[in-house]
Amino acid sequence: MSLKIDQDHGRFRAIVRGRIRQNLKKYISQGELIGKQGKERVSIPIPQIDIPRFRYGDKDQGGVGQGEGNEGDPLSGEEAEGESGAGKAGKDAGEHALEVEVTLEELAQILGEELALPNIEDKGKSKIINQKDRYVGIRRVGPNSLRHFKRTFRQALRRQVSTGTYDAKRPVIIPVRDDMRFRSWKTETEPVANAVIIYMMDVSGSMGDEQKEIVRIESFWLDAWLKHQYKGLETRFIIHDAVAREVDRDTFFRTRESGGTMISSAYKLASEIIEKDYPASEWNIYPFHFSDGDNWSVDDTMLCIDILKQKLLPVSNVFCYGQVESPYGSGQFVKDLREHLRTDERVITSEIRDRDAIMGSIREFLGKGK
Repeated sequence: MSLKIDQDHGRFRAIVRGRIRQNLKKYISQGELIGKQGKERVSIPIPQIDIPRFRYGDKDQGGVGQGEGNEGDPLSGEEAEGESGAGKAGKDAGEHALEVEVTLEELAQILGEELALPNIEDKGKSKIINQKDRYVGIRRVGPNSLRHFKRTFRQALRRQVSTGTYDAKRPVIIPVRDDMRFRSWKTETEPVANAVIIYMMDVSGSMGDEQKEIVRIESFWLDAWLKHQYKGLETRFIIHDAVAREVDRDTFFRTRESGGTMISSAYKLASEIIEKDYPASEWNIYPFHFSDGDNWSVDDTMLCIDILKQKLLPVSNVFCYGQVESPYGSGQFVKDLREHLRTDERVITSEIRDRDAIMGSIREFLGKGK
């Protein structure tokens, strides 16, 4: 019975994964999952999954099509279709969406499968150590919680057969203390690949609510994939107009400033955070910058290029710039990055026209597996 339940559950999970993959672009573009995120699980609304089954009526009742009446007559208690009068509230259940919980790990796997994302190649310089207990053998003493039932049963059977007390007609196996076998373990240490994402966003007047919502949706999926790749993931948030400052996640997505834009202020602050808290020999570093492409001056753009070349790129796995289309932004900055850094594979740029372009942007940012 237990095996059958496991098989049925496995088939159900496979159906759910298939439905999620079919509708993944919709979930991403509409942001349906963002507000439903728990600590480790996400509730996903999918169409009701109905399993066909027979329904039996009470005994002594007529079958289908029996009784008085002609074809097309309304059923008892119902009005015929087309009768005059306004519609009434229905009494039958409508079609509902089924809320299915999946872990963020499963969600990241589905994203990776759908976008064909490669696993990230760790820089291999992590010095952070994690301890794990691994089962490595069997011993004769230990706590009951580690008792190996199959080994214990086998030893008891072997003892009864060798002593002649085993009765094939009444095969009762009763382990004694000497039959007990327990799992043994040892603690191993291994390096853990940790990563930090530094999100930077232009919050000047030209970045509206829709542009920020696009950034919020895309960052959710970027987080999900990188958490799938790294056991330890930290995030830091920087907002900027003419001046940059570090904020928490909620402030990052809700702040709206006004005034000019100096992108170099964000790059300087990101460089300071990395230098202080995240040595490149121990961390995989991912700066992500989102903007509508406006910058204060050509001089500041050249200063950004210099900071990237001298400070950010040498310590980062990749530097990702996402330009969100805005009716008020010039869109020039992505052109400048491509002109001055087009030969540097660590620089990845993406132009995000609208919500439907988020999925392609994620593929551009994560598709190189760095």
